[in-house]
Parts: sequence; C-alpha cells; structure tokens
Amino acid sequence: MANSFNPDELMDRTVVGADGDKIGSVGQVYLNDATGQPDWVTVNTGLFGMKENFVPLQGAQVQGGDLLLPFGKDVVKDAPSIDDTSHLDVDEQETLYSYYSQYLSETTSQAQSAESGPAYTESAPSASEDSITRSEEHLRVGTEQVEAGRARLRKYVVTEQQTVTVPVSHEEVVVEREPITDANRGDALGGAEISEAEHEVVLHAERPVVTTEAEVVERVRLGTRTVTEQEQVSGEVRKEQIELDEPGSGESTSRR
Repeated sequence: MANSFNPDELMDRTVVGADGDKIGSVGQVYLNDATGQPDWVTVNTGLFGMKENFVPLQGAQVQGGDLLLPFGKDVVKDAPSIDDTSHLDVDEQETLYSYYSQYLSETTSQAQSAESGPAYTESAPSASEDSITRSEEHLRVGTEQVEAGRARLRKYVVTEQQTVTVPVSHEEVVVEREPITDANRGDALGGAEISEAEHEVVLHAERPVVTTEAEVVERVRLGTRTVTEQEQVSGEVRKEQIELDEPGSGESTSRR
C-alpha cells in the first residue's frame, strides 16, 4: 500500500472527495487480517448519516482533519452495498475492487487485485494495546423544505335577490264642484242652455326603474406565515459495548 494509516486517527474524520466536496464521516476502520493494516473504511452518508458505504484507502490521503479520497461523492454513494458490515469476505472484496478499480489509477488497481486474498475485519486494538475505543451512533436530525400543498384565490359570480323600497306617485281624478257666482257666471253661461258635453283629463303615474352599477369594495390577496410545531422522529442507532473477561471468574462483565 502507498499510504500507512493509524486506525485510531482515522475514526470520525471528515471524508472529502477529489472535487473538494464533503462526502460524510468515517464510521468504521477495517484491518487486513494478514497485515493488520487498515485497508478499508466505511463512510456515513445520507440525509442523517444513516447509510454506510465501503471505501478503499488506496490512493487516499490525510490532509489536516480530513480524509481525502481520489474520487467523488457519487462514486461512494453508488458503491455496492454490503449487508454484514462486521467483516469483509473474499467475494465481497472482489465485488468492491471491481467497482472501485475503474476510478483508480492502473497501478493502484493492480496493487489492489494482488492484495485481495485476505479477508478484512472491523478495526480492533492489538494485544499490546491497553485501551479500546468505544463508539456510539447518534441521530443527526435536520430539516428540508418540501412542497406541502398549494392555495389559490378564485373569483366567481353569484346572483342574489335584493329588495329596496322606492316611493312612487300617481294621479287620481277628483270631481270639483263650485257654485255659480257673479264672478264665474260668464264662463258658466258660455254654451247652450241645455246640451250634452264631455271633458277628458290625462292621468299620470310613476313606476320604478331598476338598473345596476358595479363598484369596487375590497382587495383580496394571498400571503403566507410560518408556524413552528414540534414533531418527533425516530431511527435506529448502534453502539458498541465492552465486556471484561477476568481470569478465573468464568463470567464476563459488560461495560458501557
């Protein structure tokens, strides 16, 4: 291998692609069963870091606090899925090597094929170490904005009855009688003494005339407001537990 890594230094590092974009963080480190050296890591990806993808360390470099890979985020996300992440057998290695070889240099790919015999086991301390690193998974909850629905204003016309009281007037016939006096005697005796006559009066009346006119009464528009409420989310997380095997006790003591 071109690079030699310390398993403890790789844990929880930020993983960055060749284009400089963040891919995720190191979840687990896998050691070559034959050499004891780290050859693979898993990268926590996805919206909440719930998905693990295997990534080879060939061609990778440590820069500051980041682990820089020689390929991009899409390559890692599309890598073959391994169901049992506690161990890599030979067939699983071949599948992963076959996939990643197309994104690595020819020299690196040949080196990978030559080393594909041993199996790989999740990183564990050697017998000379006096401490074990215990890890736990935690839910990382965020939010994303999605379309929840649409509202629209629609205008339509309805017809209703409206009643208004309007005063109207009309003319009626009134018969007026006045006695003959010296003042009006001349008008009254202007015709024949005995004759037939007829007099006509035109009567008038008012009637309601109804028309309509439109006038603007209000403006209506749509707006939005933000309402914050509490929502519970849940997910499965894993954590490591440590057992102490004491000589002669015949029992194991769990340590969280």
